[in-house]
Amino acid sequence: MIAKSQVSKSLPARSINLTIPEALNFSLAGLHISLNLFQLFILPLYLLPKSLWWSVVLIPIAFSNNPLWALLHEAIHDLFNSSGRINLVVGRLLGICFGSPFHILRLTHLSHHKFNRSPTEKGTEIYNPEDVSKTKASFRYFFYIFCGLYLLEVFSTCIFFLPRTIFRRMRQRLVDHGDIQEKWLAQKFSEEKIVCDIRIDGVAIFLVFALSAFCFGKHWAILLGLLMVRTFFISFMDNVYHYRTPLHATVSGHNLSLPRVFSRFLLNFNFHRVHHANPSIPWLRLPHFFAQQGETFDCGLLKAALDQLRGPIAVSDFAVLSGMGKSR
Repeated sequence: MIAKSQVSKSLPARSINLTIPEALNFSLAGLHISLNLFQLFILPLYLLPKSLWWSVVLIPIAFSNNPLWALLHEAIHDLFNSSGRINLVVGRLLGICFGSPFHILRLTHLSHHKFNRSPTEKGTEIYNPEDVSKTKASFRYFFYIFCGLYLLEVFSTCIFFLPRTIFRRMRQRLVDHGDIQEKWLAQKFSEEKIVCDIRIDGVAIFLVFALSAFCFGKHWAILLGLLMVRTFFISFMDNVYHYRTPLHATVSGHNLSLPRVFSRFLLNFNFHRVHHANPSIPWLRLPHFFAQQGETFDCGLLKAALDQLRGPIAVSDFAVLSGMGKSR
């Protein structure tokens, strides 16, 4: 096992080119925005009226959901572009396509980095038998990994449209009585500019998907299926990289092997422990850090995804389990 300090060990500046691949990122952003315009508007307006067989094109497009999140993830870490303004603008555009305001995704994800596997965050799969039964914990867990995460990201936007007095009261309650992670988030969401941006993006998201539903018309079930697939893919793949990783180890996660073409397709998101140890490294450079730091893969991505189906784990049992990956 490699110690945490070894993971974070800095590398010589000349050893790896840390330049952000801005042109490539712009191309990917254009591709994802185009794919969303196609499936939400062009398909229902021009193609479905000719033949329902055109809906088959949504099958390969469905696999772009996680790469879309991976590109958003680059903007979250200010790694989409060297300009902070461009990062924000493109991040917000991608967030609208994704279905959740950029600032919600950004701050909740940064809190994940800050409190990863801590007593406040623990882990999606961890439960305390003294507080909840295995049956109830299993229901919560499987709901979360099958659809709950994405639904939470989408519908948490509604909180920011509550009357200002109610919203401020809720935020203050978290500041006064929440755990350390809730306090941190509440403080971040106290900035009026951020709240205003979330509301603007929330309205834009509502209009985009409402107009898309209008365009689909009698073919509304296809849009529903499209959104259900997105909900599943985003939710199911979120905890793959942390399932059964050690508690109280902020810099932890699984490095999961994939054929190179699929790894690039996911923007090297499978080098997840390397990312947590080096969150300021552009996605294109993660494999180089992986090799130079002597990292190893814990298992394959597919195996890790299926491993999640083993369900929740009692906190009392967690310490004795030999997780498939270790903190490095």
